[in-house]
Amino acid sequence: MAQLSELGVVMLMFLIGLELSPKRLWVMRRAVFGAGLAQVLLTGIVLASGAWLVFSLSPESALVLGFGLALSSTAMGLQLLAERKALNSPHGRQAFAILLFQDIAAIPLIALVPVLGTAQSTSDNGLWHLLQVVLSISIVFVGGRYLLRPVFRVVAKTGLQEVSTATALLVVMGTAWLMEWAGVSMALGAFLAGVLLADSEYRHELESQIAPFEGLLLGLFFIGVGMTADLSLLFSHPWQVLGLAGLLLTVKCPLLVLVGRQIGRLSTQEALRLGLLLAAGGEFAFVLFKLALQHELMTASLHDLLVLTITVSMALTPLLLMLAARWLRPVSSHKEVPPEYHQPEDHSPRAVIVGMGRMGQIVARMLRAQRVPFVAFDNEVDTISFTRSIDNIPIYYGDPLRAGVLRTAGAEQAEFFIVATDDPETNLHITSQVRRRYPNMKVIARARNRQHVHKLWDLGAYPVRETFHSSLEMSRQVLLGLGLTEEQTDARLRRFRQHDESVLIEQHKVYNDETAVIQTARQARAELENLFESDRLESRPGALQSPEQ
Repeated sequence: MAQLSELGVVMLMFLIGLELSPKRLWVMRRAVFGAGLAQVLLTGIVLASGAWLVFSLSPESALVLGFGLALSSTAMGLQLLAERKALNSPHGRQAFAILLFQDIAAIPLIALVPVLGTAQSTSDNGLWHLLQVVLSISIVFVGGRYLLRPVFRVVAKTGLQEVSTATALLVVMGTAWLMEWAGVSMALGAFLAGVLLADSEYRHELESQIAPFEGLLLGLFFIGVGMTADLSLLFSHPWQVLGLAGLLLTVKCPLLVLVGRQIGRLSTQEALRLGLLLAAGGEFAFVLFKLALQHELMTASLHDLLVLTITVSMALTPLLLMLAARWLRPVSSHKEVPPEYHQPEDHSPRAVIVGMGRMGQIVARMLRAQRVPFVAFDNEVDTISFTRSIDNIPIYYGDPLRAGVLRTAGAEQAEFFIVATDDPETNLHITSQVRRRYPNMKVIARARNRQHVHKLWDLGAYPVRETFHSSLEMSRQVLLGLGLTEEQTDARLRRFRQHDESVLIEQHKVYNDETAVIQTARQARAELENLFESDRLESRPGALQSPEQ
């Protein structure tokens, strides 16, 4: 049970690694490496100093205790923000940045615990263990850099969802097992695998496949922590447990408020919300303290007391937030925040493009030229590789019919959903799913023919006929070659387009009745001939000229 539940943390670290693309970190560098670093160092040093001076722990034990308690719960913090719709508020963005740095900081802390434990016995063994860590990280980095993408490319070409899911799990568990075999934490291997795939075209597909397993196993992790918590301590020493939990909240909250005010440039109320949200301990403290117990950096009684203290502090956090909400102003997600605290474009797209064929690529190039953030999906591996190598467009492999893929891409925040695949039935299916999941999103869909237009209209989408506008352009060149001026040609084409669109609207009322459709088409042909009767061109052989003339 305990070993199985630890896989939840492994999956969580893999997903965190997927979030850490260089572009994302660079855009959020001030928030992550400024406020995040300041919070971890300041809180860790204060708590470690207190543990060393007050509780007379060894420097190594005090260091693990202090920095372990400095970490907050990523799972609980983001969930509380989501429940309160405060992810885009100033304190929500700052909390996300701090949690992101804490997750990064957890990796070297997890790797450092065995070194500190070994260092108490012999320094030579500690040096050899450190060499093992460096060597194993190098193996994972080199293998992931040159093997992971080719493997996923081959798997994606099979088109089998089960094979893709199994491969994703194999990569996560394989790298985790390799790091554990080398004497390093499994979470470190999973994190490195995620980082190596953060910029790959398979990122969103992987995230959607791993997320269900991560949620299940992380839930088992918390259940396992609860089962191992010594509740008898709460009854035998209630004031000690509650006092330590209160002390942890009392120390961390003011330090978080200070960081939020001075570095995060938050208002007093926003900084207070940040402090209350992140003051409790986190899931990585459980991992650190368990490792510390195994390497004899703390006693079993101290370990049990700290686990129960963190559990109580996490249980108190929602209650404190509810009490604070009674006298703090309501959270506003529209308040201006510094530009560096905004998430990068690839995490907040204004448009989602599905299908990167002829039409999708043109739309993508136009949006990129206008600096409109978007994300694109396709199921053709060769198309994705070619587009990424030539245009560097943010295109990913994934099935848009899977809700997890769209959610990880940030489809909820997009304003437009562009369906540009070349299969009419796929377009209808995708449009139907998008309209059901995101009713307020504007859907622009590629239409094969007039019948396809009618079906897309029924779904509430804006259809664009794939050959209509290009056919009008060809007609324009013919009319210009026959001697008409630019103004005359544009006027005739505009008249033709208006007539055709009005006929299309009329046919939509009866498009399921083939006889009625044929009848309206015949009437439209007669109307069109009458419309151009007064300015019809006479046939003049040889009048058509080439564009160069």
